[in-house]
Amino acid sequence: MKLLRFVSGGEAHYGVLVGDLVHRVASDVLGKCEPAALVGPPSEVRLLAPCLPTKILAIGLNYENPDQEGATAFPDDPIVSLKPPSSVIGPDEPIVWPRLSQRVDFEGELAVVIGQLARDVPASRAAEYILGVTCANDVTARDIQRREGHWAKAKGFDTFCPLGPFIETEPNWSELQLTTRVSGEVRQTALTRQLHYGPAALVSYISSIMTLYPGDIILTGTPPGFGPLRVGDTVEVAVSGVGALRNPVVGAD
Repeated sequence: MKLLRFVSGGEAHYGVLVGDLVHRVASDVLGKCEPAALVGPPSEVRLLAPCLPTKILAIGLNYENPDQEGATAFPDDPIVSLKPPSSVIGPDEPIVWPRLSQRVDFEGELAVVIGQLARDVPASRAAEYILGVTCANDVTARDIQRREGHWAKAKGFDTFCPLGPFIETEPNWSELQLTTRVSGEVRQTALTRQLHYGPAALVSYISSIMTLYPGDIILTGTPPGFGPLRVGDTVEVAVSGVGALRNPVVGAD
């Protein structure tokens, strides 16, 4: 099942994709997915980020090639940083290049969406707390990250967390493929089974530190191939079975 948020008639709604058609759901509570009123094809509505997280947890150094960001080995525990909810945008919304940065990088990622309140969840039960997965771009001001040695500012600018287009609630975990294209050129491709810390381990670890709420997002890490953007580029992050998330890059006004 594919869940979404959209604007129709000037109002935001939760919906579900049935075949190729959007239906409103009977409740606006995330996960209550009984189809109700028919809306039409996705092309006739404006898609929004598919959920409203209270926080976004970004994981670093998590694919099989551990030297992707200059490291020589996997960390003993997942590396976790926070992105603010104000960084979230939806499909087709522009990534705005901040005036404070000279280098902005794309990082295509699989995003895990939390479905219910999670606190101290054992890995064996983590699937019960995962609503589904969506596409994400963990946009990063790389020069700021390298200069200041921490991640929150570099990853926290407005528009630096594109999400969407849909939440797939029944992903084929063993065969999910992530592909990132920049202006049509493939830059990243990986199978998410190559993750060192998988979704269950991440939900368990993070929920032992902080409570996760419905709609919260875990960005599971980016594979090798991430790199710099330019104003005028369009970034596409696709996950098999989910769809493709596209966002143009624009300069600040």
